Amino acid sequence: MKITKFLPAVAAMVPIPATALAQGAAETVAAGPDSGDTAWMLVATALVAFMILPGIALFYGGLVRAKNALSILTQTAIIAAVVMVIWVVYGYSMAFGGAESRWWGGFDRLFLAGIGPDTLSGSIPEYVFVAFQMTFAALTPVLIIGGFAERVRLSGAVVFAALWVTLVYFPVAHMAWAPAGLFAGWGAMDFAGGTVVHINAGIAALVGAWVIGPRIGLGRELMAPHSLPLSFIGAAILFVGWFGFNAGSALSAGGSAALAMLNTFTATAGAALAWVAIEALLRGKASALGVISGIISGLVAVTPAAGFVGPVAAIGLGAAGSAAAYLFVTVIKHRLGYDDSLDVFGIHGVAGIVGALGTGILAAPSLGGTGYAEGVSMAAQLWVQVKAVLVTIVWCGVLSFALYRLVDALVGLRVTAEAERRGLDLTSQGEAAYHM
Repeated sequence: MKITKFLPAVAAMVPIPATALAQGAAETVAAGPDSGDTAWMLVATALVAFMILPGIALFYGGLVRAKNALSILTQTAIIAAVVMVIWVVYGYSMAFGGAESRWWGGFDRLFLAGIGPDTLSGSIPEYVFVAFQMTFAALTPVLIIGGFAERVRLSGAVVFAALWVTLVYFPVAHMAWAPAGLFAGWGAMDFAGGTVVHINAGIAALVGAWVIGPRIGLGRELMAPHSLPLSFIGAAILFVGWFGFNAGSALSAGGSAALAMLNTFTATAGAALAWVAIEALLRGKASALGVISGIISGLVAVTPAAGFVGPVAAIGLGAAGSAAAYLFVTVIKHRLGYDDSLDVFGIHGVAGIVGALGTGILAAPSLGGTGYAEGVSMAAQLWVQVKAVLVTIVWCGVLSFALYRLVDALVGLRVTAEAERRGLDLTSQGEAAYHM
């Protein structure tokens, strides 16, 4: 099987394909860590953690109604903490363990066995690689809760997240980023998580919205965001944190990280402008909600492509992801009648798919990209991208549906109608975000 071209940043490290962050299983090498790479990866890890708290928490917190603001903040913090614990117990092993399997990494690194301060992953300490990947694992299920916000029990959300990362996130991460993984073997290009993070989260949110059902009063009551300034702050934090997400995925402080950083700027700018331009043309006004929706759409779309496409092509990719997300958020969601509360599928799922497929096209050297593996054509690479997207959708969709049903039977997913009407802050947390 053909693999994608090695990134210069990792060519001297372990022999892993330059796909999906070039994040293969860590290997112990004799040389010491590179201080520059290590310093950058420590910063990048902190930036991705910053995306969760306060980034996603504030972004989601402002988008819900005032009576549910604390509930979404609480769910974000607890789910992130639970996944961090799971990650060091068995998650890292399942995703990046030494098993030569297309589907999972095995249990050889349970409780981080065999890893110490002197163990290296390429040019950085393996502990740094573990921590960097842990932030990705913690962030992804936090994204999902936006799909069923304002109507789900805290216990149900937490149990679902724990089971979901185990059966969905860890295997897909292995498929995309471990050398033996299915997508890596195909030569799929996913620099920073188009399949693993965004399509995964988007599909899980869509299935959850369908299984759990719409919020009481949807279509009859006003459900506008209670604090757009709060969400704007959260989106701004996500924008900054995303440089750790994308540029950090080079796993080194070199040219690949520089390209990913620049693409993160240009794609996001193109996406924000595309969203507000569409709004202005169709509605006569450009909104603050539209600006931040465009920003997130662009960040999502460029994630799989960040280290593979050129900065000018990234503008078009961001704009295309933003336009597709706008269509789903404003038109298709309403026509199909599902209640994706905070548009997780409409933005992360849809823009993630556009980005994953667009990577296969825009990575062409003729379009300013870094190129494909030797002998691989644009058509062949695009087909690989399609296969990786389809497997992610099916794997995540089927298992997410089963897990929602299981969690509902075990602890219950939806709060009572009375609790939903009063708001989850009072009924679940016993406190209020605002006192009049």
